[in-house]
Amino acid sequence: MTHHTLHMPCTEADIRKLRAGDHVTLQDTLFGIRDATQIHMFDHGRRTRFDLSGHAVIHTAPNVRKVDKRGTNDSGYEAVCIGTTTSDRMERFTRPLMEREGVRIIIGKGGLREDSARAFADLGGVYLAIIGGTAALETTWIEAIEDVDLDDLHPESLWRFRIRDFGPLLVAMDSHGGSLYAEVQKTVQDRRAAALARLGVT
Repeated sequence: MTHHTLHMPCTEADIRKLRAGDHVTLQDTLFGIRDATQIHMFDHGRRTRFDLSGHAVIHTAPNVRKVDKRGTNDSGYEAVCIGTTTSDRMERFTRPLMEREGVRIIIGKGGLREDSARAFADLGGVYLAIIGGTAALETTWIEAIEDVDLDDLHPESLWRFRIRDFGPLLVAMDSHGGSLYAEVQKTVQDRRAAALARLGVT
């Protein structure tokens, strides 16, 4: 297990160094994205003015409040609580995010599936896991909401956060086919098979 600190944006070479079980801390910039954001981007053909190439996205619809545009709040929003949502229902957007927008890192809860694993291997991407229930801690890693796009979808807008020491996060799926979720599934299946064999169930 190795700890990595990555400044955004990062390169494919940076991502290929990561292995399932490693820890990663992110610096500088993070983009918040969720279901409606991606449905509009990829199903309805909308484009963002943000350059996501080499960047990380986190599955979130943050709790924010409107403020005057001044100081560190040029976006007109400040963070109240920025938590992470379950990733599985956004599975079909992994490859488009990587191919069209150049995203390298996806952050979420609960993992993604086989199509995402193939996209990570083909294009050089990684999935970083966050433990559920840590929204208050995550919010302390976000220094400011720098900008927002597609804001008619609020709160499922596309958010640009300025971050510092965001992590450590767990590399749960890497670009080499490694997946902690697949390992857990295999362990569960093996234990189930062993238990049934002990009971004489075939």
